[in-house]
Parts: sequence; C-alpha cells; structure tokens
Amino acid sequence: MEKKILITPKSFKNYKHKAYPLLEEKGYKIIENNFGRTMTEKEITDLAHEGVAGIIIGVDPLPGTVLEQLKDLKAISKYGVGMDNIDLDRAAELGIKVKNAVGTNSISVAELTIALMFTMARKIPLHTAEVKNGGWARSIGFELTGKKLGLIGCGQIGREVAKRACGLQMEVMIYDPWFKDDSFLTQYRISRTDNIDQLLSESDIISLHLPATPDTKKMINSRTLGLMKASAVLINTSRGELVDEDALYEALTAGKIAGAAQDVFSSEPPAEDEKLLKLDNFLLTPHLGAFTAEAVEKMALVSTKNLLEMLGHKE
Repeated sequence: MEKKILITPKSFKNYKHKAYPLLEEKGYKIIENNFGRTMTEKEITDLAHEGVAGIIIGVDPLPGTVLEQLKDLKAISKYGVGMDNIDLDRAAELGIKVKNAVGTNSISVAELTIALMFTMARKIPLHTAEVKNGGWARSIGFELTGKKLGLIGCGQIGREVAKRACGLQMEVMIYDPWFKDDSFLTQYRISRTDNIDQLLSESDIISLHLPATPDTKKMINSRTLGLMKASAVLINTSRGELVDEDALYEALTAGKIAGAAQDVFSSEPPAEDEKLLKLDNFLLTPHLGAFTAEAVEKMALVSTKNLLEMLGHKE
C-alpha cells in the first residue's frame, strides 16, 4: 500500500519546496489541505482513514473519535506548539506518537503580543479610522514604560514577552506554578507570585500565555475580570477558550477594564454579528501570531523532521 502523509496547515505551502522533498525521498505521497480553511473532523477522516501514516496538523481537530478511524496512522506532528486540538490521551492509547515544533514560533507570537500592547496603549485602530474618515480627533493614550505587565504562563513564549517588556522598562510579574528557572527571573529582575488574584489586581496589562485545558478554560471570567483595574488591558495570543467572552463583553461595556486585544477566539472566524467586534475597546486579529516568514519556515521544516523521526527515519 502506498504510504501517505496528510498536511493540514494552510501556510505550510509557503515552504513546501523545502519540506516536501524530505518526505518524498522517503517514499511518501503528500495529501494537501485544499479547502482553503481549517479542516473538519469528517474531512480529515475521509482523507486519512486509510494509508496515511502521518499527519502534520495545524489547528484542525483531532479528537479521539477521529483518531480511532485512522487505522494506519502512526504519528502526528504539530505545526506549532499548542496541542489542545489533539486528544493526546487517546493517541497514546492507540500507540500514535505525537510531537510539537517547540520554539519555532515563540519570537513571532511574543512580538505580536508586544505589538498589541502598543496598539491598545495608543488606540491605533481608533485613530487610523478617525483620519481615514476625514477627522483629526485624538484620544489620550498611555506609556508602557513603568507599567506592570502580568504574565499568566511563562513558557517559551512568555519568556520572550518578558524579555522584551523588560527592555521597554516595564515591571514584569509572572504567575506560573510550573516555572522553575529562578535564574531567569533574577537576570531580568522579574517578580513572581503564587497568587493569581494578586497579579490580576496589580497589573496594568495582563497577557495570557498558556494552553487551553479543563483547568484553564474560561479562567478569565466575571470573577477574575472583576479583580482587574478599571484602567487594565487584557492581551490574549494563546487560545480563545481561556476567556469567557460574554463576561469580557460585559466588563468592556461596563468600564470594568479599559480594553482587550486578542489574536484568538473561541470560534475562528467569529460570527459576523459577534458583539465584541462592535466595541471600540476590543481588538481581534486573525490568529496571526505565528504567521511570519521566519516562523512559518521553521514550523514547516521542524514539523516535517519531527514526523520523519517518529516514523523511524533518522537523519
């Protein structure tokens, strides 16, 4: 039987001239995502139910009900880092190996996080729209220098954000029960708290850098939003599921916090009538954190090499 590899990420094609030969020289036929969007469970099942030994997966869903139907699947290589779209427990039970492309997009996501901070601090979308509509009115902003940035999660992306924020002379505090590198905190003069409520109440900007799990889903909710300063800004470049969007809407419209900027949403793309999108103090970008030339190239090559390694091909 012909060996096949399914590749789902839409941006992978930008570097397929470098990645595909690595697969083809090992005898694999490549199946591409030609839908122009994230694939559905049924589409993945239809394409990969037989003969597909490996999948390079983006944000497309791979629940246990799908994995059970992919009878020849041996390995899943994540194009990126977050693996909450993959049923890792069921994959392990089925003997399917899984690996992510650690470190490939950390800088790109961190830079977008910083960009969103500046964007919200100076209300750039509001002002550019004002000028394009023939106006010249201004709304006062604030400096990032001297402000306290609270990072919830300090993995690879959180670290890169912290380093850049320190370079902007911000005060950085982290909350991350699993963070063990005290030397990093000392080097960049970063404080740490084991009390997330303290971070939420003291920070001028709160930025989320953690996966969506049963414990973290809707961790930003009516209670936690209520702890934040009225002048606080929320940044989320991780997963939309971390935020209770109804509670966020209420907080933004009631003036409980000043603004929020996200690169992710619970449903991507959001519905056309999504109420948050109608607010001037809410900003949403189309999940472009890892969408840079540098990150896409690294993710394509690393995820390909990871897949080949899991399938037993040594360099």
